[in-house]
Amino acid sequence: MTDRYAIIGNPIAQAKSPALQTAFARQCGQDLEYGAILGEPGAFAAAVREFQAGGGLGMNITMPFKLDAFELADELTPRGRAAGAINMFTFRADGTILGDNTDGFGIVRDITHNLGVSLTDKRVLLLGAGGAVRGTLLPLFEEKPGEVFIANRTGSKATDLVRGFADQAGAIKLAGGGFADIAGHFDVVINGSASSMTDDLPPLPEGVLDAAELAYDMAYRKEPTAFVRAAQAAGAKQAADGLGMVVEQGAECFFLWRGIRPDTAPVITALRIA
Repeated sequence: MTDRYAIIGNPIAQAKSPALQTAFARQCGQDLEYGAILGEPGAFAAAVREFQAGGGLGMNITMPFKLDAFELADELTPRGRAAGAINMFTFRADGTILGDNTDGFGIVRDITHNLGVSLTDKRVLLLGAGGAVRGTLLPLFEEKPGEVFIANRTGSKATDLVRGFADQAGAIKLAGGGFADIAGHFDVVINGSASSMTDDLPPLPEGVLDAAELAYDMAYRKEPTAFVRAAQAAGAKQAADGLGMVVEQGAECFFLWRGIRPDTAPVITALRIA
């Protein structure tokens, strides 16, 4: 029988996961079917259980259900727990649900694998203190940067993240504050702030992007985002949006479900053209 997977969200028509997972399955010779489910408010758990009972093996979760997924999972991976939100389920043979978050992995892999930028010993600036940034921290720490500074409009939210992740950071210098507290040169600047969703710019101090090795926007659009345009104009060596992250997080899900890591390069190219 063909193995079944799906993504659930509301709205769902814009989801790229069906195209991604179908492309991965074709490339890797896997017999699977991947659909999309429009979840209704208040009925998330019922929809998940129905899909699981019908033989579904795994699920992706997109907005607005990532927090509901966190609560529904029977067990959480360390990165899923750290993120505080879940974007993938694996339905296990005993009926339990394992929740994970592959978004942060996707960002880090896109940076290191596709863009060729090492994060080891680098000074990294993270903009924003929401779920996207929170989910990036553990995968980022695994690359052993020298320093990570988290900046947010409300500085206390950034310092709360610093306190919450101090133990996991280990020897990495971890600090945070408001945008006005940003100081000095950063090798890598990652924009995960709310400005990514509205194509605006966060209020960065003068010169932050000028000499960056990489300026990376978690958001992506058909045309370069405001953050990417600003980085290019400032003279950053490389500026990129988050399309590669979307593909890489999906590839990590595919790997965890199927045990095969697909080649993401042709999929990223196809999506960029589309």
